[in-house]
Amino acid sequence: MDDLNLHFRFLNWRRRIREIREVREGRDRDRDRDRDRGLRCQERARHILVDGDTLSYRGPSGEVGCYVAPRPLTRDSNYFEVSIVDSGVRGTIAVGLVPHCHSLEHPPGWGPGSVAYHADDGKLYSGRAKGRQFGSKCSSGDRIGCGVERGSFGAPPAQVFFTKNGQRVGGLGVPLSPPGLFPAVGLHSLGEEVRLHLPPPGPPEDEGGAMLVDSLEEEWGRLHDVRLYGSVLEYVGKGKSIVDVGLAQARRPLSPRSHYFELEILDPGEKCYIALGVARKDYPKNRHPGWSRGSVAYHADDGKLFHGSGVGDPFGPRCYKGDVMGCGIMFPRDYGRDSEGDSDDASEPPEVKVKVRNVMYLEEEEEEEEEEEEEDGEDMEQEQEGRKVVVFFTRNGMVVGRREVGVPPGGLFPTVGMLSTGEKVKVDLHPLSG
Repeated sequence: MDDLNLHFRFLNWRRRIREIREVREGRDRDRDRDRDRGLRCQERARHILVDGDTLSYRGPSGEVGCYVAPRPLTRDSNYFEVSIVDSGVRGTIAVGLVPHCHSLEHPPGWGPGSVAYHADDGKLYSGRAKGRQFGSKCSSGDRIGCGVERGSFGAPPAQVFFTKNGQRVGGLGVPLSPPGLFPAVGLHSLGEEVRLHLPPPGPPEDEGGAMLVDSLEEEWGRLHDVRLYGSVLEYVGKGKSIVDVGLAQARRPLSPRSHYFELEILDPGEKCYIALGVARKDYPKNRHPGWSRGSVAYHADDGKLFHGSGVGDPFGPRCYKGDVMGCGIMFPRDYGRDSEGDSDDASEPPEVKVKVRNVMYLEEEEEEEEEEEEEDGEDMEQEQEGRKVVVFFTRNGMVVGRREVGVPPGGLFPTVGMLSTGEKVKVDLHPLSG
């Protein structure tokens, strides 16, 4: 235990140095970029109360409320969503994009160069107060998304598209002028409240103007009710029942060469139902890590360890915003290269298309398949009970505890679970490298 703690003290020290360097470089880069563009990165709002990611109408009757985000959409942060918490008296909610000079006295879509999908009538407004029929009306519980096709950033006009509850509604071309198009929300009646899901700032540009992008999508095998922004995972499920789990599972299992990963809690959301652990490759997507056989996980909300059961054991402290949770495997010295999970070629699962879906809409046949998959996984783990490894967990660089588990066929894959609205985590699948 002393050697393990010393190891992670060194890891924590190295991570702090890297974070300080990144913060300094990012601060200088943002200052230079904003100076060059003449853009103040500051959100603007009129007759709207901004409380974190929640926007509420606070204007006098008949007055338009408008919010404009601090940063425009970019090639790598090209989409955002708004969840309608309460449609209020009239449901006059608008979601769209506006130029930096947009007047807050007008809702998105009415001003020049702006475009918006209006929830009360399902119409699309583009630069004028008269809209055209576009999609269906939206109400409490619905999600409206808006984005710009990546390929149109270098070839104006910008191809703007809209979604409703994850399904594409349609799109159109919009003039794109510097510094870009900013996410905007309009509210116009008493009681209206929405939750804004903005992407994190995009990666920097190099001197030649090319984007320095580290594509991390290839590192994930499955994403269910979770959206990926670079290294950030955001929960996008309904969060209303225990079957609304958002699951992210890495493409490759932990191995002696890559035996540890971490996440930082950026936003605990409503309940901080965040879980970190390892699970078998075919782990059910509607089950939190640790709840079903073939998995073990440390849960942030109660500090308990769940190991193949819906009942957890007291394990460590609870985790909050800013905390770093880690999970790793102590492989035996004789754990050879022919073991499951150590060969990239042998262990890489088949290509899985990333698709965000909510399990509430699954057909009965799919639910039966989930049950069959879980039963098959239980049988496979029982067959492998002879092979054991020690899984350990950390919190802010200090070891919390460990648990001996069986290795299922294919190995144990880094897995993250989320279950309440607003949860965001930053994941580093290889913190011991680089």
